[in-house]
Amino acid sequence: MFARSVYLHPKPNCVAEFTQAIDETIIPMLRKQKGFQDELAFVVSNGTETEAVSMTLWDRREDAERYGRGGHSEALRTLTKIIEGSPQVQTHEVTNSTFHRIATRSAA
Repeated sequence: MFARSVYLHPKPNCVAEFTQAIDETIIPMLRKQKGFQDELAFVVSNGTETEAVSMTLWDRREDAERYGRGGHSEALRTLTKIIEGSPQVQTHEVTNSTFHRIATRSAA
């Protein structure tokens, strides 16, 4: 299983719009992608700045990378009016999860 983490900065007073866009547009689009498993979104505000992290879980690295080459651009177009700057993306191998069964990888 693989995860894609996208770090974003919602514009001031746009957290409600951000969460609505995730719920109404991005999650339905993700559900149509091959290998998509789950979406988690986190928002933190310290009063002057708001940060958000969107984490998607995928069956295989190839599924996550395919989304990164195609669907990710579409998702960002949905958010352009409510985020500032360029999102930062990282891909991770998931090693443990209490929600998903992770196959143990043999040592090479």
